[in-house]
Amino acid sequence: MKTKAPHLDSDTVGELDEVIRKRLLIDGDGAGDDRRINLLVKSFIKWCNSGSQEEGYSQYQRMLSTLSQCEFSMGKTLLVYDMNLREMENYEKIYKEIECSIAGAHEKIAECKKQILQAKRIRKNRQEYDALAKVIQHHPDRHETLKELEALGKELEHLSHIKESVEDKLELRRKQFHVLLSTIHELQQTLENDDKLSEVDETQESAMEADPKP
Repeated sequence: MKTKAPHLDSDTVGELDEVIRKRLLIDGDGAGDDRRINLLVKSFIKWCNSGSQEEGYSQYQRMLSTLSQCEFSMGKTLLVYDMNLREMENYEKIYKEIECSIAGAHEKIAECKKQILQAKRIRKNRQEYDALAKVIQHHPDRHETLKELEALGKELEHLSHIKESVEDKLELRRKQFHVLLSTIHELQQTLENDDKLSEVDETQESAMEADPKP
């Protein structure tokens, strides 16, 4: 005569269905904890068909153990998912900061272009001053000519200093822009490496979970 299997209350059955449903939603195509789900279903079927109270109780305890493993794995997966979401938000923030830096660099480049145009005008003025100096040299009043030449020399020296300052600023902006581009490239490389490491970790974790325990 068969002994009736232990009664599984409605709360436990509902909890089992909820875990299975969430597990399928998370795993998608059944990878990862698919073995545990199958084992849980098989244990449930064996429990329903158990021929004795001892056998039913053993299957019941096995179902609870498998259920706990599924819940733990599901919780861990959700934690990893939340962590990835936070990382994505952080990367988006960094990306926006980089965009702002690039926009600032473009503005600085535009400013440098203006300074270059100013330097070209200064060079043109210098050439005009040189031509004027040649005309002044033929002026009959030598004293006034020398005074004007001295003033022109000071002006030329001042313009030369301005030109050197503009060129120094332009060189500095070029170096800063080069550093910015290098930083962007390194960040992109870091993001790609993080994605690869995440894929490797997930693959290793899936392989470890798929390995049957003794």
